[in-house]
Amino acid sequence: MNTILLLEDEESLRRGISFKLEKEGYHVITAGSIKEARMQFDLHDIQLILCDIMLDDGSGLEFCQYIRNEKRSGVRFIFLTAMDQEVDIVMGYESGADDYITKPFSLAVLISKVNAVFKRISDPASGETVSVIKSGELLYYPNEMKLWINGEPVSLTKNEYRLLQLFLNHPKQILSKQQILEQIFDVDGIFADDNTVAVNILRLREKIGDNDEKRILKNIRGMGYVWDCITELL
Repeated sequence: MNTILLLEDEESLRRGISFKLEKEGYHVITAGSIKEARMQFDLHDIQLILCDIMLDDGSGLEFCQYIRNEKRSGVRFIFLTAMDQEVDIVMGYESGADDYITKPFSLAVLISKVNAVFKRISDPASGETVSVIKSGELLYYPNEMKLWINGEPVSLTKNEYRLLQLFLNHPKQILSKQQILEQIFDVDGIFADDNTVAVNILRLREKIGDNDEKRILKNIRGMGYVWDCITELL
């Protein structure tokens, strides 16, 4: 059974999240403090940690760094916090978090992210791709390189497909222009610069109908871009 460590100092929220996760079939170990969480982490085989940042006995950021420094550093880590400023999100990722959910959040969103994490764990970097990735009204079939939005097919270029899949594989995570360049445009040995990223982002936005009223692919000034929508592996 997949085991989750939930570190949350608000008892009612801790009980609610734990109850919902256990109904989904997960084994949940709870902790109300960093001290207790460290003890539970040492006692159990934890695959995923859900963690608040502001805790009475310290910072969840420091706890995440502690986990990353342990031998079992491959454990997945998701922050649950009301700290939603850009700098807070960046600090979360820099400390080693895999994802970030801001409060208040729906339990359905949390469950979706947890399910996606364990789906990836059960099929680790085998080179195989999932059959369908869903994000909002978007359905992407990576094996066939086909995209449907609101039931209508959308045609993309090779680089646009690469760009889209990169964001879908890292939802809610800020990707710098340099990361995008290295993973998308430099793989074919073709020189590219920051303007290449901006142009391709603009074209992708136009094709997926990503407008100012309901922006999904957001520009985080001075940091990069983020796909601000959860994804599901179907």
